[in-house]
Amino acid sequence: MSNLIVCVRGQGTCGSRNVLFGVVPQRGFCMTAAGTVIDGKVEARRKGKDGSGVRKRGVDGRVRSFEEIPNTGRSGWVNLVKFWREGRFRQLHKHMERTFKNLGPIYREHVGTQNTVNIMLPSDISELFRSEGLHPQRMTLQAWATHRETRQHSKGVFLKNGEEWRTDRLQLNKEVMMSTAVKRFLPLLDEVARDFCQMLRDKVEREGKGEEGRRSLNIDPSPDLFRFALEASCHVLYGERIGLFSSSPSLESQKFIWAVERMLATTPPLLYLPPRLLLLIGAPLWTQHATAWDNIFSHAEARIQRGYQRLSSTLSRGSTVGAAGGQYTGVLGQLMEKGQLSLDLIKANITEMMAGGVDTTAVPLQFALFELGRNPEVQERVRQQVKASWAQAGGDPQKALQGAPLLKSTIKEILRLYPVGITVQRYPIRDIVIQNYHIPAGTAVQACLYPMGRSAEVFNDPQRFDPGRWGDNRVEGKRGRGADGGEGAGFRSLAFGFGARQCVGRRIAENEMQLLLMHILLSFRLSVSSTEDIDTTFTLILQPHTPPRITFTKL
Repeated sequence: MSNLIVCVRGQGTCGSRNVLFGVVPQRGFCMTAAGTVIDGKVEARRKGKDGSGVRKRGVDGRVRSFEEIPNTGRSGWVNLVKFWREGRFRQLHKHMERTFKNLGPIYREHVGTQNTVNIMLPSDISELFRSEGLHPQRMTLQAWATHRETRQHSKGVFLKNGEEWRTDRLQLNKEVMMSTAVKRFLPLLDEVARDFCQMLRDKVEREGKGEEGRRSLNIDPSPDLFRFALEASCHVLYGERIGLFSSSPSLESQKFIWAVERMLATTPPLLYLPPRLLLLIGAPLWTQHATAWDNIFSHAEARIQRGYQRLSSTLSRGSTVGAAGGQYTGVLGQLMEKGQLSLDLIKANITEMMAGGVDTTAVPLQFALFELGRNPEVQERVRQQVKASWAQAGGDPQKALQGAPLLKSTIKEILRLYPVGITVQRYPIRDIVIQNYHIPAGTAVQACLYPMGRSAEVFNDPQRFDPGRWGDNRVEGKRGRGADGGEGAGFRSLAFGFGARQCVGRRIAENEMQLLLMHILLSFRLSVSSTEDIDTTFTLILQPHTPPRITFTKL
C-alpha cells in the first residue's frame, strides 16, 4: 500500500533559468554519494587514482540552502484550497509531472499539514535510499493510524517504525518474501488463475460471437479481475477459497471490495488534514473512511476466526498445521503455527495485506490487458515465449514462469507507465545533498514514480510499451550518460518500493499477475477497439478513469 537532469529547465525561486548558479553557502555537515559537505563546500571522496568524484554543480562547489529549493507556494492552506478547487487530488500524478517540467528535477510542496521534497531522477533517488538507515521510514498514513488507535486495533508493519517494525517484518518475510515461501504459495495462485480462465472461457463460449470454439467477447474485465484478486489473496493468506467465480458471489465479498475502494478514495484528502479534528467534529469524510476500514476489519476477522478454529482443531488431534494432510494452510496458518507474532499482530498484518492486495493487483492487470491488446506484436512475442515455457514446464508453475522472463518484464513495464503508488517516501537519517540543495535529516522526501517512468531523460521513447527494455541485464532504457550521468540505474523500477521496506506483499502480487497473464495468453488473443491512451485518475492508487474494454478471442 513505493520518482529530470543536470540542467534545470524551469524557473527557480531566484528567477534564473538555470537554478544551479548563484549559490548561497550552507553551513552544516552531511555525507553524500558525491562527497562530504563541510561549511557549504563539497569535499570529494577519492575515486580512482586522481581522487575525482565531486558532483560538479553550482559555483565553487557550494551547496544551496533548503529554503532555495523551488516550491509551489509557501502557504500550505492556500495550496490545499487550490488542490480542492482544481481537482488536483485525482490528478496528482499529472500535477507532479507538470511541476517537474516547470521547476526542474527537485521541488518542495506544502499542502495542508504535509511538507515534502519531491525528486524524480534515479541518481537522486539512489542518494535518498543510501540515507534510509537500518529502520527506513516512509510517510505515515495518519488517517489509517488514527483508525487503529480509536478502534484499539494493533498496527501492522505498514504503520510501524523503528525496532518494533523490524522485528515484525522479519517474521513476515519468512512467510511472504523468501523463495521457500513463494514455492509454497505459488500452486495456490496458479489454481485460482486456472479457474479464472476456465470461467472466462465459459463466458466467452456462452455470450460471445463467432463460430463455436473461436468465439470473441468484448467486455469490461475489471469486475472479474477484482474478484480474481480477492479470491487469490484469500487463498494465499487464509488458505481457503471463497467461491467468487460462481454465478452469484457472496454479498460479504462484494461488500469487502466496495469497502476497499471507499477506503482508497477517502485516504488522499485525509493526508493533508488532521484526522483527529475531523473525528472530533464528525466530518462525513472521516465517517466514510472509518466505516470502510470497519468493514475491511470485519471481513478479515471472520476469516481469521475460521483459521484459528481450524488450527485449534488440528492441534487438538495432536498434529501440526504443516502435517495436516501435507497441505499448505496459507500465510495465516503458518504464522499461527509458529506463534512468534501475537494473534492481534497477525490480524493487523493479514488485514493490511488483504486491504492492499486487491486493487493493487486488479488495476495493473487492467492496464496490462489493454497494452497487450493495443500492441499485438508485443502480445505475440510474449505468448510464444509463454507457450514454449509452459510446454517444457510439465505443469509446474514455477518452472513456467522462470522460462518466460518476458512475463515479469511485462509487469515491470506496466508499472513503469502506470505505477500503482505514484511515490515512494523516505525520511533520511542524516543531512544529504540532492541537485546541489541541502536537505536536512528527517525531511519527508518523495521519489515520484509516474513522472520518472515517462521522462525522456530516464527512458528511451518513454511512451512506448516495450517489455524488452528490461531484458538481457541491460541498463533499463538508459540514454547513455546524458542528463542522468548513468548513475542510479538500479532505481528506475520502484513500483514495489526498495530495500527492507519494500512492499511486503511483493512476491504474492508479482506472481499473481504473471500467472494470470500466462493463462490468459495461452487461452485468448487480446484486442481493443480503441488504441487511444487511457485517461487515468488517482485515489490512493493510479487507476483508469474508465476501465478499458477488452476483446477476448478464444485460441
